[in-house]
Amino acid sequence: MKHIENIEEIAGLQLARLRSVGDQRGRFMETFRTEWFPQRSWERMQCNRSDSRAGVLRGLHYHFRQVDYWYVVHGRLLACLADIRPDSPTYLHSVSIEMGERNEIGLFIPVGVAHGFAALSDVTLSYTVDNYFDGKDERGVAWNDPAFGLDWRISEPLLSERDRQNRLLRDIPSSEIPPLDQ
Repeated sequence: MKHIENIEEIAGLQLARLRSVGDQRGRFMETFRTEWFPQRSWERMQCNRSDSRAGVLRGLHYHFRQVDYWYVVHGRLLACLADIRPDSPTYLHSVSIEMGERNEIGLFIPVGVAHGFAALSDVTLSYTVDNYFDGKDERGVAWNDPAFGLDWRISEPLLSERDRQNRLLRDIPSSEIPPLDQ
């Protein structure tokens, strides 16, 4: 049975349909396999955890040299994504995906797709990346950029100072935007 499906709105964005097995003791779920995403090398894999209070908005972030794979361990979030790769067939397309307790999925985010989330409840996000952290590679675009038309479902989000400073896409030089990841 196939675990992975492409999301048509954004080229390269993929969902992993996760399956759990359980009995009276609890349950087991496989959340990630490198073979699900053979287009990437996972030799420099790093796993991270993010805990957020309900109402927190993180993003939009993007990378030149790193993909993300998200899985919600606890709670619910709304993942919001926008394709900012000018040579992509889905340039400026956006999508929102609820993840967590009501929708246990994994989300593969390619290089150059701006991504963020709104915590719909207190939430714990586990994310795996295919490169070690490099602060020079993490960039940002305004979470409320009208070019994307994203509905975050939070009226007054709690933002970091860094995310408040992110520019609109039209104000970011083309040299600071990743090309379509081949």
